[in-house]
This record gives sequence, structure tokens and C-alpha cells, in this order.
Amino acid sequence: MSDGLVIIPTYNEIENIETVIRAVFSLYTAFDVLVVDDNSPDGTAARVKELQQEYPALHLEVRKGKSGLGTAYVHGFKWAIARKYEYIFEMDADFSHNPADLVHLYDACHKGADMAIGSRYVTGVNVVNWPLNRVLMSYYASSYVRLVTGMVIRDATAGFVCYKRKVLESINLDRIKFIGYAFQIEMKYRTYANGFNIVEVPIIFTDRTKGESKMSSAIFKEAIFGVIRLRWKKMLNRL
Repeated sequence: MSDGLVIIPTYNEIENIETVIRAVFSLYTAFDVLVVDDNSPDGTAARVKELQQEYPALHLEVRKGKSGLGTAYVHGFKWAIARKYEYIFEMDADFSHNPADLVHLYDACHKGADMAIGSRYVTGVNVVNWPLNRVLMSYYASSYVRLVTGMVIRDATAGFVCYKRKVLESINLDRIKFIGYAFQIEMKYRTYANGFNIVEVPIIFTDRTKGESKMSSAIFKEAIFGVIRLRWKKMLNRL
């Protein structure tokens, strides 16, 4: 058993899941992998079950239906905490996050960070294959988050993250309700509010080439108004 667990939430990722799993297990730093699948109709979970015969450190949790990214990660966090993993990662299945960068996030936490963020914007704008409007939306969303919350994080909506277990244990995961961008912001804000050391590690983000994006206008709106709710809760000491 590795001390690091990579949580990969999936819904209809049959085109990517095998390749990304093999990529993680090929790294020179050993990681366990947990796939949290929302009962994908395309057979994603079935393919993971087949790969479990080859990789003993590959784990699978299948939920009843599509319930959102945030709840998938919370499910994975609780699973990881119960099994005492020291370093717990969020990573997409679609190769927008380069599996090789897991090692850099791991090293950052191993050297003292409590949360390491794979950041697209800490050294400029490191995004490949995104249309300009999507880049601007993401970049200015992070600027908006900094303005409202006071966090000095360049990529507040990043979904490529390593947590030390103590960070997740300090957060009441049952109170996390957001599912998209707002979930990523909330996790960072709660970590920040609890006084943990947050480090941004530069990465190059590459948009998916296979499968379909799960982004929607509802997820974006959740982030815009969710940030205000988070700040308000912090002011009332209810965060």
C-alpha cells in the first residue's frame, strides 16, 4: 500500500480510463488509485474491474448515479481517510492533468506543504487547446475569487490537488455541498481559513481530446454565487 492515493472521478470515460490508470502506475513514485464512477453507461467501471486483475493497488467505488464531481471527491476523501492514506490527490481522467505531475505535487507536500495545487496560472497562463473564451473565463474566475475571499491563490478553480490527510480531517466533509468550480474553491477556502500551508506548483493544462466535457453554465453560476456565500459564512464564523 502506497502512502498516496489518487482519486479519479469518472462518468463516461471509457476512452480515457485505461490509459490514465496505466500512466499513473508507470510512475517511479508509487501511488494507489481509487476510481469513483457514477454508474457510467459506457462501461467505464467494467473496464476498471478488468484492470484490477492486473493492478492490486487499483480500487473502484461505483455509485448509483451521476451525482456531481464534488460529491464524488467527498466520497473518495472519506474512503481515503478511513484507510489512513497520508497524501490524497484529485485528478481528472481525461489527461487535462498530466499524471507525471503527480510526483511534483507529492514532493511539494512531502517537503512541507499541506495542500499542493497544480496551477495553470502561477507562472503565466499555461493552458493548451482551450478556446480563448474558456481561458479568460477560468483566469478571471480565479481573479474574482481572490478579490472576494482574500486568498492569494492564482488558480482557485484548479482540480489537480494534493492534500495531506490532516487537512481533510479538519474539514467537515458532510457540509461540502458544491459540485463544480465552487467545490474546488470551497476546498481551498476552507483549507486557507484553517491556516494550512498552501503551495502552487506550475503545470501545463491540456484540454481533453477524447470524451465530452462535463462543464455547464449551471456549474459556472454555482461558482460565481458560491464564492459570495463562502465569504459570508466566513464573516459569520460559520465556515
